[in-house]
Parts: sequence; C-alpha cells; structure tokens
Amino acid sequence: MRLNYSIGQCAEVFEAEIRGSLPEIITHVYFDSRKIQQVKGALFFALKGHLRSGNEFMEQAYQQGIRMFVLAKNATVTFHPDAVYFLVEDTLAALQKLAAYHRKRFTYPVVAITGSVGKTTFKEWIFHCISDKFKVVRSPKSFNSQIGVALSLLEMHENASIAFIEAGISKPEEMKILRDMISPDYGIFTAFGKAHRENFANIEEHLLEKWVLFRECRLVFVPHTFADLENRLPGNFQVCPSYEDHRFPAGYSGMLGVLKTFLAYLQLNPSEIKKRIDSLPTLALRMEVFEGINQNTIINDTYNLDLDALGEALIYQRQLAPGKKRIVVIGLSEKHVHERFEIERLIQSFDPDEFHFIPEGKSIPWENFHDSIVLVKAHRDCAFEYEVARGKALKHRTVIEINLSAVKRNIAFYQSRLPKGVNILAMVKASSYGSGADKVAPALQQSGIRNFGVAFADEGVELRKAGIGIASSIVVMNPDPEHSDLIIEYRLEPAIYSFEQLDEFITALIHKQISNYPVHLKFDTGMHRLGFSPKDKERLLAIIHSQPEVKIQGIYSHLADADNPVHSEFTVKQLEMFESIVSYFRSNYSGTFLAHVLNSEGSLRYPEHCYDMIRLGISMYGYTENKELRPFFEPGVSWYSSISQIKPVPKGDFIGYGCAYEAAEDMMIAIVPVGYADGFRRNLSNGQGAVCIHGIKCPVVGRVCMDMIMVDISSVNAKINDLVEIIGQNQTMEAFAKAMGTIPYEVMTSLSKRMHRVYVEE
Repeated sequence: MRLNYSIGQCAEVFEAEIRGSLPEIITHVYFDSRKIQQVKGALFFALKGHLRSGNEFMEQAYQQGIRMFVLAKNATVTFHPDAVYFLVEDTLAALQKLAAYHRKRFTYPVVAITGSVGKTTFKEWIFHCISDKFKVVRSPKSFNSQIGVALSLLEMHENASIAFIEAGISKPEEMKILRDMISPDYGIFTAFGKAHRENFANIEEHLLEKWVLFRECRLVFVPHTFADLENRLPGNFQVCPSYEDHRFPAGYSGMLGVLKTFLAYLQLNPSEIKKRIDSLPTLALRMEVFEGINQNTIINDTYNLDLDALGEALIYQRQLAPGKKRIVVIGLSEKHVHERFEIERLIQSFDPDEFHFIPEGKSIPWENFHDSIVLVKAHRDCAFEYEVARGKALKHRTVIEINLSAVKRNIAFYQSRLPKGVNILAMVKASSYGSGADKVAPALQQSGIRNFGVAFADEGVELRKAGIGIASSIVVMNPDPEHSDLIIEYRLEPAIYSFEQLDEFITALIHKQISNYPVHLKFDTGMHRLGFSPKDKERLLAIIHSQPEVKIQGIYSHLADADNPVHSEFTVKQLEMFESIVSYFRSNYSGTFLAHVLNSEGSLRYPEHCYDMIRLGISMYGYTENKELRPFFEPGVSWYSSISQIKPVPKGDFIGYGCAYEAAEDMMIAIVPVGYADGFRRNLSNGQGAVCIHGIKCPVVGRVCMDMIMVDISSVNAKINDLVEIIGQNQTMEAFAKAMGTIPYEVMTSLSKRMHRVYVEE
C-alpha cells in the first residue's frame, strides 16, 4: 500500500474519537496480527469476526510494534500511553470508509468484476493481456469480500492507469456497500450460478443483487449466456458473443468472449487480441503445494510476481514451515530485472534462511536444497514450469489434488449458518480422510478453526509437528492407554470413554505430577460404540471431583443417524438423553466445559442442539448425503492420471487378466497407471467403472490390475500423456463411490499414499 494520511485526516474519515497523539503518517493497514511485517506507519483494525474479535489480538500487535489502532468504542482493552486509538462505532465500516475515501482520489477507470465463478481468473487474464500497455492495479488473489474489496482499493496509487477490483457477495444488501466503495466506471459479469443462492429468496433476488454493483457504470460487459435476458437487461449492459478456444473447456467460452470484447473496447486491434488470447496461460492461476526431492515441500506460485502476491506467498510459506528451513527462489527475466530491489527488500523482511534469484535460462539448484519449504515465484513469461517440475519427487504420475480454497469456502458456509458463539471441531482423522492432515490443518487454521479431532495419538503428534500449536485443541477420539505419555508430552486432549481408561490416564498424570489436565468425556446415548453409559454420570463426576489431576474440557456423544429424517424420532431421543447429561454436569461441576453432539449435517437439521461446538468431517471437502445441500458445497478433492500408452485391439481379441473382456468390435484402448493398489477397486472392472478423457466417459475394459487399468477410447481423440480424470468435474466423488458400491468416506481413505498429493489455493 502507498497511503499517505495524517491521523487527523483518518479521524475525520472514520468519524472517530481519538485517544493519544503521535506525529505519524499512516501508510498501510493490517487486520491480522499474523501478517504484520512493517510497523512504521501501520494502522491496525480490530475487526470483529464470526468467532473471534480483533480486540483479542491488539496487545499482540502492540508487542510487535504497532502504535495506531482502530477499535470499537465499547471495547475493553489496555490503552498504552505511547499509542493512538481511533474509537469508532463499527471497525469494518471505518475500514470501508477509508477505502471509499482513498478510491475517490483517483480519476483513472475502475473496473468492477463480479460473478458466481471466474472473477479471479478473468482478472488475471486481463492483466496478462494488457499489463504491457497499462499500469494496472488489481485485487490481490481472491480479495472480493467486504474486507477484501476495501484492502484492494487501498492498493490504488497515482502511478496506475486502470484498476480491476473483484466484488463477491453471499447475502442481500452486501453489494450496495461494495458499490459505494468501488464506484466503478465499468463492469464485468463473468457468470451467474448457484453460489450463495441459499441466502436469497429466489433466483431473481440473487441476480438483482448482483446488478446493484453496475447501476452507475458507463458500460457493463456480460457473457452470451445472458442473451435470453436481453430485453430485461439494463441499458448499460452489453452482451458479448462467445469465443471458443480449444485449449479451454467449453464453459470458458462466455468469459473469453467478454475478454475479447473488452480488449476491443480498449482499442486493441483484432490481430493483437487474437495473439494475446492465444498466449493466455492454460495452467490454473493458483498456488500449488507438493512433495519435492530431498524431503522438500515445494510451493509453486509461478503465475505472477507482483509484490502483493509475493507477500501473501511468503506469509503462507511461514505458516507452513514451523521448525523447517525456508528457501525462496525467484525466477527473474531480463524484462523484469528492474524489479529486483523491491522484491529483495520484501523477501528480506520475512527473514528466510536462503533466497535465490535465478536468471532466465538458468536452473534451480534443487540438489542443494534439503528438508526445506521451498517457495518458487516467477512471472508467467519466465516459463518456469519445467524448472519447478525438476524439483518434484519422482513418484506415481497419478495425482490427488486437494483444493484448499474450496475447503475454506465449505467451512465458511457452515460458519455463516451456525448460531453465534458456536465453534467448529474439524475432524482430520485418517490423515484428514486421506488428504494429508499436515497440509490441510494449517489451512483450516486460516479459516478460524482452533479445535481439531483425530482418531489416535500419533495423528495428533503429526499435527503438532505441522505447526498446530498448543493454542489449538487437538482431541484424540480413540486414545490407546500405552500412548498416555505421548498425549501428555504433546498436550493432546484424550477422549475418555471408560472407567478403566480414566484410571490409567490419571495414573500416568500422577507419575508426572501433573494436575488440571484437560480431558473429554464421551457418553453412549444409543449408538452403542465407545462411551460411558448415561447412568454412570454420578460415579464419573465423583471421580473427577476427587482427582485434581484432570479437569473436564468437553462432554460429547455421537448421533447414529442425524442426517436421516426417517430416524428423527430415534435422534430426538438421543438428543434428549444428551441434554440430561449436559444439564447434570452443568449443575454439579464447578468448572466450564464444551458440549458437542452434532456432526455437520446434524447442525443444520437440529441447530437448537449445537451447544458450544459442532464436528465437521467429510463435508469440509464438499461431500454430503443431503441432496438439498449439495448445490452449496464445492468439491475439494480431485483425482487425475494420464495415458501411458495407446494401442488398437482387433475384434475378438481379449483384454487383461483372465481373458475377462473380449472386443466386440475393433477398438482403441488407453493404459492408465492407476489400479486397485491406489484405491481404484477391482469391482470397477469390465464397464462397471469409467474415467473421463477430454470430458468423455471412457469405460474400463478388462480387469482392474494392481497398478493400471485399460479403458476404451474409441470415441475420443486422445494421445499419450493426455490428462485422465478419475474424480473431478465430469465424474463426481459421489458418482465414483456409487460405481464402487461404497461411500465417499471409503473412497477418500482408501487413496494410496504412494500417489502425489497436490494442494492448491486459488
């Protein structure tokens, strides 16, 4: 940011009362104490979140050197005599007022981008196409929320010539606030879909809310899919013809058409437009995390190298690397060598162990990097993909892709539906359902999750080593008695379900002379798995009262069929039983504790029984048995491979083991390196299962082998190394699980560890 505001100016903008005085100029803002880098000129906004308030982190920000704060008038905090405090009615509104005030300083065009999908992709496309002709300001990553838009506008500066600002909404009345901040001159509408539609009365209300953004624009560019609404569109809307590009799926034709039309409006000639669209990167505009050689973890973020994106990537690297060496690699072409000083200064502020600038045409010295978190950044024109690929661990070419952005949005859906004050316990057992808890849990922390559940102690230890500190609770749902020492050493919280287990754990605490250790008590309310009987509650409380070694941190139970209305009567009986247990302990135990009984779908069916916390499991990844909820979730897991070989099979020939499949006609088959050792089960043989190639379903022919399958590609124009989708856009997790005769839980937890896990952030 390049702000330049006096304390008096800001007080007037915020309509704030001021406490304290400093001869400071405000140059940039923070609202997250974890992201503080430069304290001189920094203004900290104590924003109120769904679960926590920024007031809780003001003292931490002060200790880091911040001396200017915006906080609510009714906040209870420690006021330091050497700091300045702006006291306001609403801290978010104050941030938005500053953003609106800052935006009005500039007269160059501001283009607002909204849509159910594609906002960030379009923004990066247009930047790719015009950044050599225009000095562009654009929203960092996917900053399109009420906070994100404000931060994006504060990036505007006098040296720019055009700005592209994303705007996203999730409920009514939000868009007017964004419009008043952005004051857009032009608009881009990428697509209209189902995202957040559950918060609107109907499609019409949802669409009209989107249009609020564009009410005062000179011109708004919309895709050809709006053609059937043309007689209802506002007069400043221009419907753009579709534009097909074989490198992109058909669903992108609308956005490409808008891009082409907008480039023409910017007076690029047709040949220039074609050349620039042809040069669009086909790789996803996102950050990827995967395993590298020499036990390295690689963060591949090579689609751009602007300072904002670099700063976000450096923050992410630091969060991912507790106790590990951090190495930063920058691919710098001759065209961008003038940027080196600013890039180096930003990197140094994060104090990495090493950083390297790699000139164009030179190689990354992967052989010198060991057991490190390696961040690789470069401009797209450096064509650095090959260098990044050299650092990958040589593993299975079949890949599991975990979309961390989708997981965060699924969690946000639940957070928006939960009663105020209800926390989330994220279940990350079985290595977070096969997705890799060590990578997923830190991402969940970024969404405000502070409670995690695992099955066994070693899984909890893995989380602690991955950087989930003792400020976060890790509940071990099935602790083995022999792991008591491990649980205590890593400050894990055991779920106690029997008197024998309680006695053994108390004995371990006595030997270590530890008291007041947090434990969770599990009760069996009818599922008949682990748990105390409700009638044991008096005896159990008597033991707790007599043993100072333990304290009750939580009381919980499991519902047998919370998501099934057929068994509602049984579920209600379980809930009534649990309520009687909680009431007894609330009345007779002097300490406080967390009560929780509901899973993800149960929390939506029985919100009055959310208590203090709900448990989220596989629904974090977008999978649910509730058909009404499916449109509101985003799939978080994809499974891909590629074609190893293609060969013709004449009519009458057999394919695979046991001569189980005979070709009825001449056909072409592809061999794909995935098999039952990877989780692609044998019952998917001979047409029961399929994969998708170029969006076309290709059935399995012959028996599934341990390490490969054969598929019929007679109707597909395919070649060796083409992408094979096993689970993704064309074949959902639910459809794949149904073909296997199982459920998504089993599919995910059966995915072999020998396959690469790639973690992406959009």
